[in-house]
Amino acid sequence: MELERLPEVDFDAFAVLDIRSGVVVEASPFPEARKPAIKMLIDFGAPIGRLRSSAQLTRHYTPEDLVGTEVLAVVNFPPRRIAGLASQVLVLGVLNPDDPGEVILVRPDRPNTSGWRLG
Repeated sequence: MELERLPEVDFDAFAVLDIRSGVVVEASPFPEARKPAIKMLIDFGAPIGRLRSSAQLTRHYTPEDLVGTEVLAVVNFPPRRIAGLASQVLVLGVLNPDDPGEVILVRPDRPNTSGWRLG
């Protein structure tokens, strides 16, 4: 299935997103979520700190796989309540166009980038 291209936006629309690298320090199953998901606590370093997220990553990742890995996330969205959890960041992944439930993480390919901003 081919996805349609989204409308063009100017650079300012992208520039207001604060996308940072962080290290997953805790991860656990999230059975309360409507769709299979994993709860995570991610450390973005100073000045962001540790923030919580829920992500539908269960097809390719286990909580044990995620602890210690670096991920990219949008850190300046307002919290979103998911099954009682205040998800504070949106962890970024790419979606299979034929199966949107299949998510592959977008992450740095070098270690020790926690807190770095996408640019």
